[in-house]
Amino acid sequence: MGAVIVDGKAIALSIEKTISQGVTQLASEGVSPHLVVIIVGEDPASRVYVRNKQRACERCGIESTLIEMSEDSTQEEVLDMVESLNSDDSVHGILVQSPIPGDVDELAVASAISPRKDVDGFHPANLGRLVQGDSSGLMPCTPAGVIRMLEHSGMELVGAKAAVLGRSRIVGMPMSLMLASKGVDATVTIVHSRTHDVELICRESDIVIAAMGRPHLVKSDWVKPGAYVVDVGISRTDGGELAGDVDPQVAKVAGWMTPVPGGVGPMTIAMLMENTLTAARQS
Repeated sequence: MGAVIVDGKAIALSIEKTISQGVTQLASEGVSPHLVVIIVGEDPASRVYVRNKQRACERCGIESTLIEMSEDSTQEEVLDMVESLNSDDSVHGILVQSPIPGDVDELAVASAISPRKDVDGFHPANLGRLVQGDSSGLMPCTPAGVIRMLEHSGMELVGAKAAVLGRSRIVGMPMSLMLASKGVDATVTIVHSRTHDVELICRESDIVIAAMGRPHLVKSDWVKPGAYVVDVGISRTDGGELAGDVDPQVAKVAGWMTPVPGGVGPMTIAMLMENTLTAARQS
């Protein structure tokens, strides 16, 4: 039969329609959600991501402001900009586009954003809420988007075995916490560069979430027939083509599979819009 290719773009657009209704309702109460994105330098991929975020804001009726800083901006200059936005009551969400060039410490920048305006969900206070099992705050966007995709597809998460490949603070670790949280109740194995028997762990899993940034790492013989395979990774092959972490041949074995592009990416942006609306509601 082959895998069902999960249309992340279509799911994201349906979520954005609901967000748009929430934005309209909030505006009628005198609050207009406002997202500010800071971009440092001229990285072409970052520029594309920022444009996609701006377009999503337009679709949802969210006000967006882009602040462009030069490639040679210092950490102090970036932190000063963040602090000025923290104290601006008209701003509900702050996002500093990654990667930041130069010697700027991205963790320090993420920690400087007010937890109430941290729409990326990377502030230690927001990540800490996940550890406590509290999902009412601003959630990391990519893991939140993956959960929504799984739920939309009707995947039975309670008791499911999930393998999360990668342990980054942006995807892997928060993804593992969200899958294991009460109400989701999956059983999670975190796979990383020092893990033994990776293929066996994946083959025994009902859900495989690949977020390693290694093109076509997950092969078809790693995957349990009928499993739900989520491809978070995106990088370029030696030939310069975009590639995910999952080999396309996996589609012959899996039950569901997310494409690259058009899978997790649109869902991440939809969750960013939802976080901005949540932050505005809580302001």
